[in-house]
Amino acid sequence: MTTLSEINVTPLLDLAFVLLIIFMITTPLLENSVNVAIPTSGAANPVVDPSAVQTVSIDRAAAITFNNETLDAATLTSRLAEIKRANPEVAVVIRPDRELPVQSLMTLMDAVQQAQITKVGIATKPESP
Repeated sequence: MTTLSEINVTPLLDLAFVLLIIFMITTPLLENSVNVAIPTSGAANPVVDPSAVQTVSIDRAAAITFNNETLDAATLTSRLAEIKRANPEVAVVIRPDRELPVQSLMTLMDAVQQAQITKVGIATKPESP
């Protein structure tokens, strides 16, 4: 009778590979398709119901993206007005690029205001220490 002196690591490696595959599949789904470097802020972001939030991204070239579709400010205003009529409690989160000129951000915010949406936020990420 002999004693096993080694540990069988095959099941552990199988588990590690399965977890790796799961993370490789789900990580791209968590990212938005617009490449934007979000500015930082020291304030905490409040919790919002995700079903009532529309996200509008604007990159450093002032290209406006709404639901993965590039639009101009006038088209964005009409789309947001339709959404506002369907759901009066709609909120809009603006994801500006860190290097975006302020005037481009104000043009986007004017488009949201013309759609009569009052719940507007700007996405930021926490400052790193």
